[in-house]
Order: sequence, then C-alpha cells, then structure tokens
Amino acid sequence: SMAAPTLQQPSFLLANLKADSTTKPLLHRCQDLVKIIDEYPAKELHSIFPWLVETVFGSLDGIISGWNLRLLHSRSPEYNLVLDFLNPSGPMMKLVYKLQAEEYKYEVPVNYLPGPIKACIQQGVLPDCPLFHNKLQFPLSGLLTLNFNPFEFYMFNLAYCLLTPKTYPPGHHGNTADTAYFVLVDTYLKYFLPSEGNVPPSPFSDSRGSVTAPRSSGMSLSGYGVHSSSLLKHHIFHQPTVNADPAAQEIWRTETLLQMFVEVWLHHYSLEMYQKLQSPQVKVSPARLRLRFPCAPPHSTEPALKQTGSGTLHTYQEPFSPTEEHVLVVRLLVKHLHAFSNSLKPEQLSASGSAHSHTHPSPLEEFKRVVVQRFVQQKLYLFLQHCFGHWPLDASFRAILETWLSFIQPWRYTGEKATAPPDQNRTVPEKWEAFVQENLLVYTKLFQVFLNRAVRTDLVNAKNALMIFRVAKVFSQPNLPEMIQKGEQLFLEPEHVLHHRQPRGYLSPSQGGSYLSPRQRTVTDTVFKVKSHVYSIEGQDCQYKQMFGTELRAAVMKLIQQIAQARQTAKRISDHSSEIAANNSFMSWFGLGTQDQNHTFNGTEAEESGECLKKTHDLLDKALEFLCQIFKLNQGQLTQLISNMGSSEDDANGRQLPDCVQGQSGLILTDLGRMQIINGLRRFDIQYQGDPELQPIRSYENAALVRLFYRISTAINERFGPRMNVLCSRSDFLGRMGRHYLTNPETFTRLRHSPVTQRTMERPRHPRISLRPLASYRTLLILLLLYMIGALLSFGPVSSTLLIISGAFLYGLFMTLFGDKIKTH
Repeated sequence: SMAAPTLQQPSFLLANLKADSTTKPLLHRCQDLVKIIDEYPAKELHSIFPWLVETVFGSLDGIISGWNLRLLHSRSPEYNLVLDFLNPSGPMMKLVYKLQAEEYKYEVPVNYLPGPIKACIQQGVLPDCPLFHNKLQFPLSGLLTLNFNPFEFYMFNLAYCLLTPKTYPPGHHGNTADTAYFVLVDTYLKYFLPSEGNVPPSPFSDSRGSVTAPRSSGMSLSGYGVHSSSLLKHHIFHQPTVNADPAAQEIWRTETLLQMFVEVWLHHYSLEMYQKLQSPQVKVSPARLRLRFPCAPPHSTEPALKQTGSGTLHTYQEPFSPTEEHVLVVRLLVKHLHAFSNSLKPEQLSASGSAHSHTHPSPLEEFKRVVVQRFVQQKLYLFLQHCFGHWPLDASFRAILETWLSFIQPWRYTGEKATAPPDQNRTVPEKWEAFVQENLLVYTKLFQVFLNRAVRTDLVNAKNALMIFRVAKVFSQPNLPEMIQKGEQLFLEPEHVLHHRQPRGYLSPSQGGSYLSPRQRTVTDTVFKVKSHVYSIEGQDCQYKQMFGTELRAAVMKLIQQIAQARQTAKRISDHSSEIAANNSFMSWFGLGTQDQNHTFNGTEAEESGECLKKTHDLLDKALEFLCQIFKLNQGQLTQLISNMGSSEDDANGRQLPDCVQGQSGLILTDLGRMQIINGLRRFDIQYQGDPELQPIRSYENAALVRLFYRISTAINERFGPRMNVLCSRSDFLGRMGRHYLTNPETFTRLRHSPVTQRTMERPRHPRISLRPLASYRTLLILLLLYMIGALLSFGPVSSTLLIISGAFLYGLFMTLFGDKIKTH
C-alpha cells in the first residue's frame, strides 16, 4: 500500500513539468529542473528523462522543435541560460550520470539510424560499429529499437539534432558558428576529448567506487571488451581486472561521444559501399573469420543485403544532401580531432603498446594515437566523396572544400606554431609522411574529383577563383607533392613483395583491426597499409588513377588553360568596366553617358566588378603559380600552354563566337561552347531582335514622348507605306537617299552574331519612318542647345527649325554620296 504513491509520483512529476512548459518562462523552468535533478531520486527522474531530452533537442521526427538550439544565437536572451544548463558539467549531464549509475535503458527506433546502418540491421546483420552491439530489441509493437544507456541516449539525441529539418522563423538568418548548437558541440568535444589532462571523472560512482562505465554480461567479441564500445580492449584486454585502471574505464564516455558523432553525421553513402565495408574481401593479408556477428555466419553479410526486397533498398536510396551547417559542424569535429590527436606527448608516441605498460602511457594517450585512423579516416573520406559528387556547382561548396583541406593538413593543428606568421615555413614535416600514405585517396582521388568540378565552374567569379587558389596553395606546400608521389609508388609496388612477410593477422580499421602494433614499420608494412587503405574502399579491382600520371596531368593542363583564359577575361571585363565608369562619370553631366544596354557584359554579377575582378585576376595568377610548382611545370611550358589556346589571337580579333555547329534552324552550341560561356571566355553578341519601335522604354527616354511619337510614326507609315517601298526599291540616287533615311542596314549584320533561327534572320524589314530618337533626353538636350545658339545669333524658332532640318538633310545627302567610301576606308 505504501508503494502506490511512489509509483504514481513520476507521472505526477512529468504531468507538472509538461503543464509548466506551456506557462512558465524558460528561466523559471530551468531553475525548477535544477532543484528536481538535485532532490529527486534516479527512480523518479527516469520517467522524465526522455521527455526532457525531447524538450531540449526536439523530437527525432522533427515535429517538436524543442529549444531550437540551431537557431539560438548569442544575441538571444536565452542563449547563456541554455548553454549553462547543457554544459558538460551542468545540471543536464548531472541527470545523465545519476541515471547512468542505476543502469536505466532508453529506446531509439532503428528507423532513425543512418540509412546504411538501418538497412543492415533490417537484414538481421549487426553493423560494424560496436556501439550498436547487444542493444537490439523487438518490442511488442513490432518496431525494431535499440536500447541505449542514458549517456548514449543523450549523445544520440544531441548528434541527431543536426539532421532534423530546420525551419527558420520569418526574417531569421545567421551565422552557424554563432549558434548555441555549434558552441555546445565544441564544448563537449573539448571536455570529453581534452588536449590537456584527462576527462574529469563523473560525479556519481557505483557501489564498488569505480566510475560508472556501462556493465554488460556479454562476452568479449573480436577484442571488444565488456564496455561494448571500447577500442582500448585491444590494449588492456590482457589485464587481470578491468577495474585496475579507473582512467581506462572513464574513457568509454570519450569513445561513446565520438562514435555517436561519427556514426550519425558521416554515414552517408551508398548501400553498396556499406556492404563492401561490412564484409571486405581481404586483399593483402590472410583472411580471418570475423567473430563479431554471433547471429550470422562470417560471410553472410553480402548475400543477405543483396537479397533485399524493394523495401529496404528503396527506402534507403533517397538522396541524402547534407546542409552547409552539417558540413561546418563536421569540419569543427575534424579540426578538434586533429588538435586532440596532435596533443599526444612525443614520449608516448614511441612508447610500446604492450600490456605491461598499462599505467604509462594512459588509455587516453593511447586513444589519441589511434583515434583518427580507427574512427574517422574511412567514413570521412566517403562522406566527402559523396559531397564532392552531389554538391551544386556554386560558391556554397566552400564549406566542403575547407573540411577536406582541414583533414588533409593535420600539421596545422599542432598548437605549436600559433605565433608564427601563416606563410612562414610552409614545409610539411617528414613525420606526416605516414598520415599522407595511409590517407592516399583523400589526397589523390578527391583532388581528381575537385579538378572535374573546377573545369565546370565559372572561374571569373571571385568565389570560385578563391577555391582554386586554396586547393593549389595547400597542395603546393613543399614536401607534400613528394609525399603523395611516394605513397602512390608504394601502392603500385608489385604484389610479390608482400609474400616475403610473415602474416601477422593484421586487419584494416574497417575490419575491426587495431593500429596499436609496434611503431617500427618496415617498408613492407607501409606498402601493406597503403594497399589496405585503397583496397578496403575502392575494391581490389580498382583502376587507380595516379595523381602524377599522364591522364591527370592532361586534365591539369586543361584546367591551367581555363585559368589563363578566365584570368584574361577578368582583366578584360575589369578594364572595360573601368573605362565605362570613367566615361560615364565625365559624360553624365551632359546627359551623354552610355545608352546602349547591350554593352554591359552579360553573366557578371554586381559584385563582379572593379576591385572584385582585380582580386579574381590575382587569385588565378597565384593558382597558376602553385599548380606549376605541384606538377613541376616551368615558365616556358606554361607560356607554350597558354599560347596554344590562341587566347591572345581571340583578343586581337575581338570577341569570337562560342563554339557552335550549324543546325537546320540555326546555330547549336557544342559542349565546348557551353563551357566557354560558363567561364565567360566567349559570348554571343546578343541584340534586341524584335521590332526596334517596340523596344522597352529606356531610362534615357521620355516615356510620354516615346508613346506619342510611336502613334505618329505608325500613322505616317500606314498612310505612306506603299510609296516608301516604291521609293526604296529604286536604283537611282533618290532610292539610295530613301534607303538611308527609311531603313536600318545594321540590323541584318547584327543578326548574324546571335544564335537565332533561320526564319528570324531572313525576316524582311520594310522601309518606314521612326521618330523615336526624338524622345531621347540626349537628342532633346542637343536640340535645346541648338535653339539657344540660334537665339544668341538672333534666329527665331522657325528659322532655327528650318536650319536644323536643312543640316540634317545635307548630312543625309553627304552620307548617301560618300558613305560607302568612308566605310571601306
């Protein structure tokens, strides 16, 4: 009878909190929660925890938006309140540890896992990641779920928050790096993956006094110990008691946090690729049965997934497009992991990983040494490859680019050279050679994919020019091209070299192997590692394209030509726009500025003018210089390349038309022609093709006069049209004079410069009178000046009008007699 109130208490507490959430302000709700977390026992807090996590991060289906951490900027009054509540040593984490000590479990539907993992589990095969082992549940509802402990459940929701669709309130936009979510992820990374010292111990202990790592009765499979996710069991597995080293138990939180981030954020690639990673055919080392899947035979993964009905495959193969914000958070993770990994003390780097040295180095130091290869290397490569292939060809690609460049330059995050100027001592230290070799595809394959993107973008745009410059600058760092080239040579070493080596059961990270082998690596070991890295991702039958091979060199030459052309285009547009600006500023006072809208360069944005184009020219100049350094081109070869494309000839002959072929109905653009237009290298001289009288009214014309003169012209042309035709068809002097005044001979020549249909080109133009020029402010100003001069010379308005008409007639007479001779000269 006494137990009944306590059973009702949690639901009563939850009901109260739910009621308060609609009425109380956030500050008061947080203050209440702090008291409740402190005072209530774990048994009662257990029932409010899932609701509270959903209230903070929003629901997994995105319907409940929670506290909107991804929209909360530092300007918001709630920003500091939220960060204090969710701080790694704040009230929310206190609740997590309190529940963790009691071993409560919380369900997450398998449906919300990343596509390939979900597809794998639905086929009855455990995923590669130990984070999901011994957690699968089949509830009565029939919905597959995973049972997470409180820490795992909380971190999964924190990571998943990034993937739910974000709906901006009206008029809201801001910088991602300023949001509460971004700052929170950064704070958690610094706390659980510290560069200095150890992870602070959790505030709650179990009855034995050791830290509260999750306990499981499961047997250790394939080297993974009782703390289902611990990588370090490869190292401390041989110790008689796991509790001997509290730091070793404490590291499970670091591993769990990192695995959650990596599994939720980076698992975005094809199901076929996931199958390949799940059951890689061992290419170089002897095969070893994988004991990791107690529910399936070792080689059943691929057939099981191949037999998928339309269900699993269809639901997974919806295209995944990460947002720019997602990519920026991944970049934050990459930069932090490099800094964390590079904070490894030099003496630990050389220390043996044997079981006898378990007190020195510490497990966290061991973790630093293997973290990038074991957790991130492969998945990040696949994530980047997906983004490189699917991202739109626009300036937002910069986020992906910088994530890639951050990963391939771990030496930038050593913390040593923070005071040195950025461009000083750019040489890559020799110690990074192993990293370059073990990540060969991240350098070479992604460079090739980037090259393919670069030739299809408009390089006259300063943002695209900057991306070319950034990549060229990074790859031109002294030593780096040599390191990449050496890695390629090691990969291409003949297979027979490997047979002289005793097999040691080495497995690549994708196969659950460890990089904790002794550090004295022979050349054979290095060859083996490079081959393992490439084969595990690309498959044994991959046709590896060398970065310094002939095929790629030809593609680089093509890019260099395009850069040179874009550089000239930028210079030409810059010069042209500065000329126009100078003319307009001088002539505008008289109302004589440029009238013809067709003289503006089509395809250039407002920002693509003046200083911006000079910047583009300088960036492309530097990019050319860096590409020549990477691919060992001298100035002579560069000059030869640029002269081959005949761009100087193009400039001399004026702008050439884009590359076209003559079709039945007119000119048709070729692929080369499209590329020339995209890059601003060539363009059609597009003119207004309709009736000149019906052109849109320009800013330099008086709208009322244009309409009035159009009516008068139309009336005259309808009344005297047949007589004008007769006059202009005469072959004598009068006919020539009529043609001068009543037709526009330039119309026909202009038409040939535009990709118009044959029918339009052949359309006849009838002789007619046009009074529209009289509606131009410039013409009106000139007439006014002429009347003023007439008045000064004592001519009346009628006399001035007769003189102006006589002058116009004499000019027409002169042009009729001598116009043709003037044109030929």
